[in-house]
Amino acid sequence: MAENKTNAMRMLDRAKVPYTPHTYETDGEHVDGITVATSIGEPLERVYKTLVTAGKSGGHYVFVIPVAAELDLKKAAKAVGEKSVQMIHVKDINKLTGYIRGGCSPIGMKKQFPTVLSDSARDLPTVIVSGGRIGFQVELEPNALLKLIRGQFGDIEVK
Repeated sequence: MAENKTNAMRMLDRAKVPYTPHTYETDGEHVDGITVATSIGEPLERVYKTLVTAGKSGGHYVFVIPVAAELDLKKAAKAVGEKSVQMIHVKDINKLTGYIRGGCSPIGMKKQFPTVLSDSARDLPTVIVSGGRIGFQVELEPNALLKLIRGQFGDIEVK
């Protein structure tokens, strides 16, 4: 089983953060979060996607929101103290994070960027985020995730 661990899972193990791995079948192509949630049999409200943005200042920020939600760029910018933020180009994800589109986890990026987890996760017992590879998800407590990645909660979704 050890060979099926992703870097994100190894980081969770090292930090002694309890988590439940979830895997799903994939053809290796990009899959969207809604398909992932359906594939692992979890409600959309509990499965979160990881979005990487660039701020007007040149800094990069990570936002983690439910798969069916939309990031409110104005609220996101405010949450990290930027004038504005915009999504980075898909072609830049790997260079910046070490992950590929569809397998981008808030855990274990090349560099730890300021990260904001949607307020919608605040009252959930657990959230499910990418395990760092297409086909792998990890379920863990929202506060444990934020502690590990030094993140914060924020009001960042389109209402």
